[in-house]
Amino acid sequence: MSPRRSDSRERMVRSAAVLLREQGTGGTSIDRVLAHSGAPRGSVYHHFPGGRTQLIDEAVRFAGDYIAGRIDTAVATDDPVGAVDAVFALWRRWLLESGFRSGCPIVAVAVEPHDDAPRLVDSAAEAFARWRAALTGLLVRHGVPQDRAARLAVLVVAALEGAVVMCRAERGIEPLDAVAEETRDLLARTLGAAPGAPSGADERHLTQEQNP
Repeated sequence: MSPRRSDSRERMVRSAAVLLREQGTGGTSIDRVLAHSGAPRGSVYHHFPGGRTQLIDEAVRFAGDYIAGRIDTAVATDDPVGAVDAVFALWRRWLLESGFRSGCPIVAVAVEPHDDAPRLVDSAAEAFARWRAALTGLLVRHGVPQDRAARLAVLVVAALEGAVVMCRAERGIEPLDAVAEETRDLLARTLGAAPGAPSGADERHLTQEQNP
């Protein structure tokens, strides 16, 4: 059975997000999205009257929401170290499964100039802000002062994204594993020193999943 025409919008957004991860903004053309998604050409301006810019913007929002949802799921365990481990493990799997072709679609948009479409940069910033807010809230609940928690959240997101870029360049997983281990140790020490932290929090050790 062929996909319903009403599915074409979602397929195009998902395909655009995948292409952003692998090809960047410049490589995410309408033609490539149509080829990847199998959506009919006539659906482009029906679903996206703003054209390519609107499609990319919605792909950024979709990707940001998807990753935020995975962070929220990890955060719901109420285990800060485990939550961050889970996020690193997710990216580890994506990198290995794609042969190091897949990066972050949010970064792909954020690092390129969009003078004619500033909304794209705003959407990328909103995605980063949501991820940081989720991590900040988790650390605050475990006794880390607000200012310190916010800085740590920035560090985690920045370290993760930087490690992904390095892994793609080196075609190896070592940078991500190194950053994950150091981040885990830093959070364990910070939580162990936080007022009201559970006894032995500084000795918590969670072994990162080594296989995707």
